[in-house]
Amino acid sequence: MQNLKYLLFGTIFGLILYKAEVISWFRIQEMFHFQSFHMYGVIGGAVVTGMISVVIIKKKNIKTIDGEEIKIEHKKYTKGVLIGGVMFGIGWAFTGACPGPLYALVGAGYWSIGIALLSAILGVYLYGIVKNKLPH
Repeated sequence: MQNLKYLLFGTIFGLILYKAEVISWFRIQEMFHFQSFHMYGVIGGAVVTGMISVVIIKKKNIKTIDGEEIKIEHKKYTKGVLIGGVMFGIGWAFTGACPGPLYALVGAGYWSIGIALLSAILGVYLYGIVKNKLPH
């Protein structure tokens, strides 16, 4: 019952992604072919919103929904970040979806995206196995 708020928020967020056409394969392909500003506008807006949110969280010492302190640690840039980013981008271009919207696509009835979802889950599982052997 405690996780109901997260299910509700996730459902609303999925509906927003769907209605904004952010999970549309065609919109994503337009972005990778530099044919439309739509996705760049959405992603840019999200980055700006995130930056403003982090500043507000730090200045106002805002807590989580459960009252816990939010700690934003500085992350070191490594070669692994570049490699992972390239792999992420290639997967995004091939599937037409980044990991978050995969669930929204399944919820919207695009069952074929289940292959990409299972592949993402398998990739995370395999990363967990080889994580300590990778450059960090």
